[in-house]
Amino acid sequence: MNKRTFYFLLVIFTTIFSSNVKAQILDPVSWSTSVEKISETEYDLVVKATIDGSWHLYSQHLEEGGPVATEFTFAESEDYTLVDSPTEEEGHSAPEPAFDNMMVKYFENSATFKQRIKLVNKELSIVNGEVSYMVCNDSKCLPPTYKDIVFNIKTEKTPATTEAKKDEANTSKESKEKDSSKKGLFSIFFLAFLSGFAALLTPCVFPMIPMTVSFFTKQSKTKAKGIRNAVIYGLSIIIIYLLLGIIVSAVFGADALNALSTNVWFNVIFFLLLLVFAASFLGAFEIMLPNSWANKVDKQADRGGLVGIFFMALALAIVSFSCTGPIVGTLLVQAASGGSQIGPIVGMFGFSLAIALPFALFAAFPGWLNSLPKSGGWLNSVKVVLGFLELALAFKFLSNADMVLQMHLLEREVFIAIWIAVFGALTLYLFGKLQLPHDSPLKHISVGRLSLGLVTLAFTIYMIPGLWGAPLNLISAFPPPQHYSESPYGVGNMQNGGGAATHTQEIPEGAHLMAPHNILAFNDYEKGLAYAKKVNKPVMIDFTGHACVNCRKMEQNVWVKDNVLDVLKNDVILISLYVDEKIKFEGEAPDSKLRPGKKLRYTGQQWSELQQIRYGTNAQPYYVLIDHDEENLNPPVAYTPDVTEYHNWLKEGVGNFKSKK
Repeated sequence: MNKRTFYFLLVIFTTIFSSNVKAQILDPVSWSTSVEKISETEYDLVVKATIDGSWHLYSQHLEEGGPVATEFTFAESEDYTLVDSPTEEEGHSAPEPAFDNMMVKYFENSATFKQRIKLVNKELSIVNGEVSYMVCNDSKCLPPTYKDIVFNIKTEKTPATTEAKKDEANTSKESKEKDSSKKGLFSIFFLAFLSGFAALLTPCVFPMIPMTVSFFTKQSKTKAKGIRNAVIYGLSIIIIYLLLGIIVSAVFGADALNALSTNVWFNVIFFLLLLVFAASFLGAFEIMLPNSWANKVDKQADRGGLVGIFFMALALAIVSFSCTGPIVGTLLVQAASGGSQIGPIVGMFGFSLAIALPFALFAAFPGWLNSLPKSGGWLNSVKVVLGFLELALAFKFLSNADMVLQMHLLEREVFIAIWIAVFGALTLYLFGKLQLPHDSPLKHISVGRLSLGLVTLAFTIYMIPGLWGAPLNLISAFPPPQHYSESPYGVGNMQNGGGAATHTQEIPEGAHLMAPHNILAFNDYEKGLAYAKKVNKPVMIDFTGHACVNCRKMEQNVWVKDNVLDVLKNDVILISLYVDEKIKFEGEAPDSKLRPGKKLRYTGQQWSELQQIRYGTNAQPYYVLIDHDEENLNPPVAYTPDVTEYHNWLKEGVGNFKSKK
């Protein structure tokens, strides 16, 4: 029996007789190759991934600190040269809550990649390569997988043949893509609609409502005609802002909008742009369009009829730009950073609809005008409040850039401190303790202003414990994650390297305290098992990964619960084995037990092979409770979001360990 056959039978044996009958080796992606001839010397090496069911494959282009990106490597040869980098189809983009809403690009059902090569030797027939990739579904992730790929140049296909097959494969994917994007687009619309109402309450727009409605009702011979003209006026506003959204989408395109969400320099530009908008709203200066534009539009508005009404709406957009411009700009930034090409269009529709509705409604019911509050200093206060909000939002984009570059200039504590300062200053402003350039004298505080001030005060106080490690779930999508901080355990606490130490537990060799839970954990199997024998506790093996989405969900949503955390900290010894750990071996790398003839590249691969050979599965997260003889105490479990079920599993294993004594 040769070595390859032996290991194959070993995997089959452990799969069948494992204590967990649900365990299995998963391989949800199959790869096929083809070659497209471009010219006599240029060819496209085409790799197609066919993805099973609910699994998704990650893109080649992902930020650091997230899932593992797909990567292609090609054998070095003097017979050909690579032309640029491998390309890929559009795919999906969505925020990933487990990685602090990082925008993640992935593929479902199928994906096609292309690498162009230029032949030096026209007689070349075979090109060898390798693909490394990671896949996940809603309950598990698989470790980085490495597969060989081979291209036969002599069996090239024409691009038309490959494209036809690609179109056929993408038919079912398009419908799923539409469904998955609905939620994100609805969020953009809702936010834009609220922003439109906020723009109505600025000094550039609010006074125009009674003036414009009165103009239409007085100039029209009948009430019905006045209402019709006001409705046309409102529709013209919607058309103008929709055109703006269409232009942004057309200029950038889908690929560029995806880049906006992940590119460092775009995030820095957005940060600076929002700072300018905030300064404008706070009264430092006004962002104005050229007066000549307004004069030319006013002349066109005098023409009357439908054309005149449209130019009246355009005049409103130009004249009110100093108030609406920063809001529109922020909306376009937010929509664009979502990666959807129609996001800016949806955003502009929601914004313009909120502005247009009052003109039509007040024209239909002019008596409502009497219920409108009078213009005054409160309108400028609305601008100032929006300015503070723009200022706070700006630092989210700077934080994105900082985390990608890993510069640690804007860590969690600094970010939270900035937000405390911004919303603290907003609270003082609402209570009348701060005055800005265009504010009117404040003799008393209205009930509405006092109420809003109390809300911002409560929010400011709520954020303060975040400096000492509080999770701040209400704003979890905005600040950097807890591990990206000066001290993962909070300011003033130096557990495992922090401020004044508050934890006196002696950390054994090879262990560390896992942030932010304070769980004593090992990343080396042998050292962890030896320590468990020393302290006479069972072992919990945690097959996990740095890029495992569902592992983070378990740690953030299940491990933090008091009953579960108590067991993990006091009743078991945790050994976390990261299957995607990319640390190279010291000295000669060991042979792979599952790929005979291949060497292991990284330490994470040995933990992945350990999981496959011993437990017959390759999915993460995967939790095993064992005794000192490395025997299972109860059946292993995978992703278990139910806290009670997971706690009962832990207690069962610990109880079985104690009963063996």
